Amino acid sequence: MISIEGLSKIFTSDKKKITAVDDLTLSINEGEIFGVIGYSGAGKSTFVRLLNRLEEPTGGRVVMGEKEITTLNSKALRLTRQDIGMIFQHFNLLWSRTVEDNIAFPLEIAGISKTKRKEKVQNLINLVGLSGREKAYPSQLSGGQKQRVGIARALANDPKVLLCDEATSALDPETTNSILDLLVDINEKLGLTIILITHEMHVIRKICNRVAVMESGKIVEQGDVLDVFSKPKQLVTKKFVEQVMGTNDEDDSMDYLLQTYEEGKIVRLHFVGEITNQALISQLAKQFEIEINILQGKIAQTQAGAYGTLIVQLEGNEEEINKATSFIQDETSVEMEGFGNG
Repeated sequence: MISIEGLSKIFTSDKKKITAVDDLTLSINEGEIFGVIGYSGAGKSTFVRLLNRLEEPTGGRVVMGEKEITTLNSKALRLTRQDIGMIFQHFNLLWSRTVEDNIAFPLEIAGISKTKRKEKVQNLINLVGLSGREKAYPSQLSGGQKQRVGIARALANDPKVLLCDEATSALDPETTNSILDLLVDINEKLGLTIILITHEMHVIRKICNRVAVMESGKIVEQGDVLDVFSKPKQLVTKKFVEQVMGTNDEDDSMDYLLQTYEEGKIVRLHFVGEITNQALISQLAKQFEIEINILQGKIAQTQAGAYGTLIVQLEGNEEEINKATSFIQDETSVEMEGFGNG
């Protein structure tokens, strides 16, 4: 368990005080992948650097397990940082060292013998999928490969926590997905707690269990990813969800759909979790004398299940349409909004 209480960071610039992190309180469960999302300037990168005291907090406390990070002296902090791995947006590799030498670097600092270093490095190279690239230099690697080196290096001292600061922001979408898959694999195999800082909702949606949304140094919304994703409360959260679901476009197109499909009734169905797998459309077609036209649909997967919307047109006599909509409302877990003339 990571417990963060009243954490704050105030910078002074040109005699002006800038609050980057503002009285932040948060709990992160052991072994989970926890996402922190916010736009540029929200304070998320400062927040993650406060967790291992790369930045000194102005106030508050951070407790990891039984250690209060914020009160450790320099020597104790150096030892504790071995339990906290970190990967960065721009990799931070040593360009004059090969892949294996980059990964071995923290082991050298920790005083691990050459024999044990070699064995450990090879295991990490295999874990992150870089077999055959041991002797390559960073300049010879793709962006995704460089980040895999960064991940392997961060794991060298067997940390309990892995901090990821915009770790996929410099990568293309395909490479991003492969790195996210790797992080999930590492989380499952090693039982690591992963804290993921990002400005991309796609990253949160794909691998995180829970998420906190930051704005102006504060957490404005938090919870299970599926809950936050399906029912965002704050405007900033709604904007992030729109990155993936395009809900604004969907709302804008509703007027067009109503003008184009004047017969029957148009309904918007909201699916959350396991109910996305229910064969609702075929059920309706079998049980009621109506025709169903699918007009628009979007479904996104999260670690806890799927979330999506489906806009359909129900055609038939009014009584059958009413029976069908009553069935949806009373007999299923699907949320429904009704539009149109029916």
